[in-house]
Amino acid sequence: MPKVGMEPVRRQQLIDATIASVGELGLQGTTINSISKKAGLSSGIISHYFGGKQGLIEATVRHLLSSLKQSLLAQVDESTLPEQRLMYIIEANFALVQQRADTTRTWLSFWAQSMHDAELHRLQNVNSKRLTSNLAFSFKQLLPKEHATQAAQLSAAMIDGLWLRAVLSQSNKDQFNHSEQLAEQYVKSLIQQYGA
Repeated sequence: MPKVGMEPVRRQQLIDATIASVGELGLQGTTINSISKKAGLSSGIISHYFGGKQGLIEATVRHLLSSLKQSLLAQVDESTLPEQRLMYIIEANFALVQQRADTTRTWLSFWAQSMHDAELHRLQNVNSKRLTSNLAFSFKQLLPKEHATQAAQLSAAMIDGLWLRAVLSQSNKDQFNHSEQLAEQYVKSLIQQYGA
């Protein structure tokens, strides 16, 4: 019988082990056994808490999405100016946790698998829409309405593209920082180009 109060701890252990396993073996090579071994827990506990590997994979994606959201929310409040909020959105997407090898490999595996898995595709759409919506919220305070949505879409594509390029080139921290600076410069150029 599991100890009372251990469920959140065990769930997080399994999510962390999933990220480590996918980072090392890829999504296809990750199994219930590889996850449970990395977590130091029995394989049956995955079914108990998540219903199986697929449920755990989906929970891991939701964890990564939540981590990205919390990284942004930790920096902003109602007094944050729109341009500064845009910079915080970029910073959150290039945060150190988003640069870790296991995290980047896990993101890439999930993105690739989302083309073949309806639930992962839905979560990827949530992620994309959230980024664009967050950007649009600030751009609408800085640009004429007709340009704000387009600026948000362009910025989201630039952030994703620069992050993806940095990951695929196996960039180091300095190169990630450079990519972050490029994204910030791009957003500032949009504000100057379309500004009221």
